[in-house]
Amino acid sequence: MNAKEMKAILLDWRVATLIILVLLSVIAIYPHFDENGNLASNLQYGLDLQQGAWIQLEMKGEVVGYTTTQPVDIFVANLTKQLGTEVVAVDENHLEIRKSFSQAELEPIVAANGGTITSYQPGVSKATADDVKLILENKINTLGTKDAKVNTLTGLNNVDQFIRVELAGVDMDQAQEIVGRQGKFEIRIVTVDNQTEHVLSGDSITSVQTPSQSPAGSNNWGVGFTLSDDGAAAFQAAAVKYGATVEPSKHNLVMILDNQTVYSAPLSTDLAGTIQGTPVRQLYASTGSGTYGMNQATDLEIHLRAGALPVDVGIAGSGGQSAPMGERYKEMALLAGLFALVTVGFVIYYRYRESSIVLPMVLINMSEIVILLGFIALIRFQMDLPTIAGLIAVLGTGIDQLVVITDEILHEGKVPSPNLYLKRLSRALSIIVIAAATVVIAMLPLAVMDLSTLKGFAIITILGVLVGVIVTRPAYGKIIMAILSK
Repeated sequence: MNAKEMKAILLDWRVATLIILVLLSVIAIYPHFDENGNLASNLQYGLDLQQGAWIQLEMKGEVVGYTTTQPVDIFVANLTKQLGTEVVAVDENHLEIRKSFSQAELEPIVAANGGTITSYQPGVSKATADDVKLILENKINTLGTKDAKVNTLTGLNNVDQFIRVELAGVDMDQAQEIVGRQGKFEIRIVTVDNQTEHVLSGDSITSVQTPSQSPAGSNNWGVGFTLSDDGAAAFQAAAVKYGATVEPSKHNLVMILDNQTVYSAPLSTDLAGTIQGTPVRQLYASTGSGTYGMNQATDLEIHLRAGALPVDVGIAGSGGQSAPMGERYKEMALLAGLFALVTVGFVIYYRYRESSIVLPMVLINMSEIVILLGFIALIRFQMDLPTIAGLIAVLGTGIDQLVVITDEILHEGKVPSPNLYLKRLSRALSIIVIAAATVVIAMLPLAVMDLSTLKGFAIITILGVLVGVIVTRPAYGKIIMAILSK
């Protein structure tokens, strides 16, 4: 193939797109030698491939189905008082009890308040589990821990009993300290010249409500929270002492979590007038309107809890990976990928007995893996053993599709004319698209369900199929025709 023909291939938009994506992927991966002379990259590795620890937490609560002859709000309030814990209405037929009780313990108490238990499921609602996940993620991010994953394990009935925390790069003692650590939260008041004085700590907050709109039905969001008697008295004394009840606009209340300001606002006029004469336990922090206000309220709820979870949790399981074992798994995964690539090359050579066909196939397959690794590095997706399995699966399915294209072009053992070639390539690509759609549909349940160990495999398989259909297959069709026509 002369220089003019090679230039024509490289300038074809399909081939050029493939080359550009490969170059960008190499930049994203950024292979280099670290200060110790070891080969490093921007790829992130999960617990399978490096030192780390995982902890599975059990959320101590239950979701019960119920019927009652009482008004729901009164029924919930009475149960909250008698059980000594938060009771939340999940929907019109289910309650979430944020403390561990057996069904036998609950039934007489529910019956005494005019209700009947119709179902019992250990765990918490999906909304509460999501709150737990957000709080843990916020806590881990605040501590600067890298490569952490928090996944809830949701059942088919939308009740979550377990949550799994994976911390790469730390040992078990560090992992338990990080998960169990509660943030330092305090409320301060602005005095003069932007100076602040301590008002109360997080332990004075007895309960935190979920984000709500105030007044009800409006577009203004905020979070309600309750102070202890001592906290309410300290809050009133500080507000009066520093003039926040007289000139609230000059004396903001500032909420600080781990030395970072998370909320700052003055007292409302109504609250300032009320607190001038009497302590107030029930407070409401407004965060704004619309989607922004709702998101700020969600974050503030987490901060108000100061890292404390809405339900008690217990360690249901834990494990870890040593650094030497992680390195060994990494080496074995690399060898498995290389072995798969070499094996594919031998099989293709045995099939066609023509090196000019084998080389483009192998290079296209390698480019597909490089593009996937570049995307993984860009989004900082953690690579684990299921992810490696997904990459190897992409190698296999990719070769299958390249064989379909090659066989269609070489139908009856002859290289077709350009017009016939386009028809055959179009037919081959239509077969590949249908096969790819089938794979995507089959993998989607694994990608969206809370099966953390299989998510990586499903996501990488789907991405590999998409990259193949959109980028590498059309480029291969152009390249192989140019080679075979010679």
